[in-house]
Amino acid sequence: MDIRKNLLVVLTLCIASCTYAAPQPGADSFTVGEGCFMLNDDPFVVKAAELHYPRIPKEYWEHRIEMVKALGMNTICMYVFWNIHEPREGEFDFSGQNDIAEFVRLADKHGMKVIVRPGPYVCAEWEMGGLPWWLLKKEDIRLREQDPYFIERVAKFEAEVAKQLAPLTAANGGPIIMVQVENEYGSYGKDKPYVSAIRDIIRENWGDVALFQCDWSSNFTDNGLDDLIWTMNFGTGADIDQQFARLKELRPESPLMCSEFWSGWFDKWGARHETRPADDMVAGIDEMLSKGISFSLYMTHGGTSFGHWAGANSPGFAPDVTSYDYDAPITEWGTVTPKYHLLRGTMQKYSDTKLPNVPKANPVITVPEFEFTEYAPISAGVTKTVDSRDVLTMEALDMGWGSLTYTTTLPELPAGAVLSINDSHDYSQVFVNDRFVGKIDRVKNERSMALPATKAGDRLTILVEAMGRINFGRAIKDFKGITDNVTITTSIGGHNVTYDLKNWKIGLIPDDYEVAAAALVNPREGGGRGYYRGWFDLKKTGDTFLDFSTWGKGQVWLNGHPLGRIWSIGPQQTLYAPGPWLRKGRNEVVVLDVVGPQRAVSQGLDAPKLDNLNLTQGNTHTDTSLRPDLGTATLAAAGEFAAGNGWQTVRFGSPVKGRCLVVQALTNQDGKEVSAIAELYALDADGNRISREPWTAVYADSENTLDSNMTADKVFDLQESTYWQTVPGEQTPHMIVIDLGSEQTLTGIDYLPRAEQGAPGSIKAYRIFIL
Repeated sequence: MDIRKNLLVVLTLCIASCTYAAPQPGADSFTVGEGCFMLNDDPFVVKAAELHYPRIPKEYWEHRIEMVKALGMNTICMYVFWNIHEPREGEFDFSGQNDIAEFVRLADKHGMKVIVRPGPYVCAEWEMGGLPWWLLKKEDIRLREQDPYFIERVAKFEAEVAKQLAPLTAANGGPIIMVQVENEYGSYGKDKPYVSAIRDIIRENWGDVALFQCDWSSNFTDNGLDDLIWTMNFGTGADIDQQFARLKELRPESPLMCSEFWSGWFDKWGARHETRPADDMVAGIDEMLSKGISFSLYMTHGGTSFGHWAGANSPGFAPDVTSYDYDAPITEWGTVTPKYHLLRGTMQKYSDTKLPNVPKANPVITVPEFEFTEYAPISAGVTKTVDSRDVLTMEALDMGWGSLTYTTTLPELPAGAVLSINDSHDYSQVFVNDRFVGKIDRVKNERSMALPATKAGDRLTILVEAMGRINFGRAIKDFKGITDNVTITTSIGGHNVTYDLKNWKIGLIPDDYEVAAAALVNPREGGGRGYYRGWFDLKKTGDTFLDFSTWGKGQVWLNGHPLGRIWSIGPQQTLYAPGPWLRKGRNEVVVLDVVGPQRAVSQGLDAPKLDNLNLTQGNTHTDTSLRPDLGTATLAAAGEFAAGNGWQTVRFGSPVKGRCLVVQALTNQDGKEVSAIAELYALDADGNRISREPWTAVYADSENTLDSNMTADKVFDLQESTYWQTVPGEQTPHMIVIDLGSEQTLTGIDYLPRAEQGAPGSIKAYRIFIL
């Protein structure tokens, strides 16, 4: 009887499984064939365009889909951004701008297949890599690991995503042909059990659909699962055969796909606008198509990280600008570029039919200069105050984004006492009795400043503006506000004294439009840090670019829509204002400027300003006063690197202690003067790579910043496609000096030359010193 019951249960489960997987009317069959993908039993090369629905106003979704179809693409690749769909725990939103099912249906309407990348982590230069901030309310949470709470929340979120999109898979008659499991996990760690857990969650919710995982060619085996499709990520100029060499060794019959072929790069505050050559991008796609290799062009159209959604890169803290133009073939506002036309010509070669006509561009308008006539001080935005003996983070105060004020009283102090904020996340301004006395900027790795003389009872206030949370690497666990404590160190009566400041009154200033509007209910005269409102009238609407080059630092709202962040340092000086968010007649612009403007004016331009730097000091590391004396350094190794691409390891003859790593390029493989390094790691006493989170670039004798960002910090930015490179014409030897953050015992280094074919700028003869 028991056996019969068990057989009945098994039979029932089998029938249920078969029923679930049964093709629906009009369904497609997408499978893995011998060396290629198969769509309905025919070979299918995926020609995908990466588009991000939250970076495109919903009113323009269809236009952008038509743009990529006219480019010759047959598929749209899309992330699903957890933090916009679950803004607070258990509250899910898939409506309006978040209607991912509608986005997929529009793709289907235009005959496009769809690849879904539902995370839970997506990177994408997006706030916290797409993870919701409220996860950090559990301070000891282990993100992207088998932390029970994290896995529980992932499972709930992925179930909700599948409710929206699983009915639209190819097996169910929809356009979705593949779903990704996690995202570039090799850049985070080695943890196959965790990746397996995410795979199981995805599979449980999506049913019959092809699953894949992506990583870099240097690390994909660390977390590669046997039952998933493996794809590679690499950028313009990469040696394509070399990128797939290891995969072809391990899986000679596997389809080849570059799941992220980077068309350009993202911009960071305080650095030049990034570009990549159109010829190189198109040549790479031409080569892949000629060899039957599938690809997804990241980004085909980048769009805009509206509001507070732009993230930050790491190590260190390098926040991303609002524009996600990415130097993509389609501009931030949806127009064609020379890259688009060049690529379209190549894509036509691989199409059996004439490509569709390019859709008409949306109208662009200008707006005459207008003034911001209403003002309220930043204190008018405080929605709540909390008394606390210790400082608290934004997450502990149940707030996701915005600014905090921390106020306490001071003892009597002599001039020059050192205030240390441990740590400031992210931009802190310091006031004594409401008088500004200095700032501490996390971007510049600043942690302390000198105070003026104070009297007992003087009031100290620290205004901390949070920028986007780090979106890449282990530092994504990025609490905001003051994350540890505030101390003052001074000398009194010949004694060193340290005060650990307590008894804080903390003010919360959320960055919502509703808060800004409420602050301006009773506007007043004045200026400085605070809220501003201006108006302009339109007879017709269209896309425009609001100019904030006379402003300080903060955020902007247009008719209640969040446009994004501004910062006078650039490179971005304008914000994209989509036509659908404008209206005939009167339009409202509200600005929260935490620094204060030079002039409270703006205007609408017919083109953006994306490459206007305005730095008080350069962002290079070529100050010769910081050049070390190698006569006092320990020579750890000397020799020659091998030619070609890929990681190389140098082992020291014996362990060496020190805090600074010096790599000296004596000659280069091509015999020329330009040296380059893509990535460096230092190896500890056990031969393991040490964390690069505390690393800072101290010195480089040459950095090419003439038209790009080839600075010394690129050797530890976790990105294999960016690099330090010297200025053409400056002769070898070249030197780069890295502060490891603390004294370390080192036994070697790992070195990675540039990823392009021939590894341009590769070092030949080297010397490695430890200081």
